[in-house]
Amino acid sequence: MTADANRARGQYGEDRAAQWYLDSGYDILDRNWRNSSGELDLVARLGDTIVFVEVKARASLAFGSPFEAITVAKQRRIRGLAADWMRASEHTAALLRFDAVAVIGTDVEVLLAAF
Repeated sequence: MTADANRARGQYGEDRAAQWYLDSGYDILDRNWRNSSGELDLVARLGDTIVFVEVKARASLAFGSPFEAITVAKQRRIRGLAADWMRASEHTAALLRFDAVAVIGTDVEVLLAAF
C-alpha cells in the first residue's frame, strides 16, 4: 500500500471515529493536534470529561488487531501529549480519559478508558 493510501485510510478512520463520538453526544475539541513530541488524533469532551482518542485504521485483520499497535510506549507518549495539550488549551476538566478506536474496513470498535 502506498503512503498516500495509508494516509487516506488513516483520515477515513479518524473521520469515522469523530463521527462516532459526535453521534454519542461528545464535542470534538481538536483533531490532529501536533507538537514536537507527536500527534493526538482526537480530543473530545463529554460533560466534565476530556477524552484523548488514539485511532488505528486497517483494511482487515490480516496484520493483527489495530489495538495491538497501541503499545505501552505509544500510551506513554499519548499521555505526555495530553498533558501538553492541556497546558496549551483553555479547557479544564474534572476527569481525563484515554480511549482507543479501531476502524477495520467500515466497522468501528471503541474501547472506552482503554489505557
